Amino acid sequence: MALVSNRLRTFLSLLGITIGIFAIIAVYAIVDSLERNIRQSVDSLGSDVVYVQKWPWGGGDGEYAWWKYFQRPEVGMNDFKRLHARSPRTADFITYIVGSNETVKMGNSSVERVEVNGVTYHYGALNALNLEKGRYFSEGEMNSGRNVAVLGADIATGLFPTGNAVGESVQCFGRTFVIIGVLPKEGANLIGQSHDTKMLIPATLFTALKGDEMGGSAIQAKVKPGYTTLELKEDLRMHMRAIRRLKPISEDDFTLNESSVFSQGLDTMFGAIGIAGTVIGGFSILVGGFGIANIMFVSVRERTGQIGIQKALGATRVFILTQFLVESTLLSVVGGVAGLILVAGLMAAGTAISGFELAMSVSNVATGVSLSAAIGLLSGLAPASMAAQLDPVEAIRFNQ
Repeated sequence: MALVSNRLRTFLSLLGITIGIFAIIAVYAIVDSLERNIRQSVDSLGSDVVYVQKWPWGGGDGEYAWWKYFQRPEVGMNDFKRLHARSPRTADFITYIVGSNETVKMGNSSVERVEVNGVTYHYGALNALNLEKGRYFSEGEMNSGRNVAVLGADIATGLFPTGNAVGESVQCFGRTFVIIGVLPKEGANLIGQSHDTKMLIPATLFTALKGDEMGGSAIQAKVKPGYTTLELKEDLRMHMRAIRRLKPISEDDFTLNESSVFSQGLDTMFGAIGIAGTVIGGFSILVGGFGIANIMFVSVRERTGQIGIQKALGATRVFILTQFLVESTLLSVVGGVAGLILVAGLMAAGTAISGFELAMSVSNVATGVSLSAAIGLLSGLAPASMAAQLDPVEAIRFNQ
């Protein structure tokens, strides 16, 4: 085949397709990996959970009115108790969480900036906490404000590197806490949601020690099966307005947050990044397509006599057309596969260096192969048509 006999020319033509497929699929694979990890992180917030808080997560429609939100009261333990007592019909679980960064000590060892969270009893069920060792605190321990705690994996390892933390004691807030449970290792996600560096204690004890209205506090409500998140939000809004004694014409002095705020922003952001990657890689593929078209035109010219002989022996136009289209498509696919191999190497190296999971999906591979095949087919269409339309007599005489 002419492509094999002219290896340098073939290689240079392949290079354009290889670079183009590499550029596009590398962007797609990186974006897909980031999106997959970020969406998993967002999902950890709970797609069926509504957060009653002081500050909204997103800016909403228009400017982020921080000066207005700043004047709102914090969501406190008293708000939680009143809301929990009302038992909203659309809520399966209602919990309260508040926290601060503290130093946790055990003898001469200490861990600084531990996120100590005061949580209520149903926090474990709502967040699907599966303890590695020990147990979660009971409703009685929560109500009475017992000095018990559940440690995240990193805190337990830092304070008790050689033994079991359950049953041991740590000091925090000037008090001694008995460790009754240890959470399994979760690993950090891209939005910082992880229990590895947390210590959980009863919310009643936390508010008794630090006060009822701490910054960043939230009421979490999980939607009951059979209801929608929208119904839960409306139910919570009605009850919270009654609890806060807001007039009908007054604005809410609280916010109902949910993970869809992040999801909508992610759709826009990753869509824009994908378009940018397509444009950048598209120019490279265009150059590669012209290269394949050029080598196929040269191949037709060099094999004109052969084409004439094939036609004289009965080869149809469709046969000649198919022959050259297969060659151009095969050439482009080989370049595309080479580009995919380079992307796979880049993903593996990126994962090893950064520790962040980067990988090509099956759809990325299918896109790369399909795109390179389409470029090869389109690039070879004009030279193949020219070859198919050659007059056999003139073609045989061409090289004489």
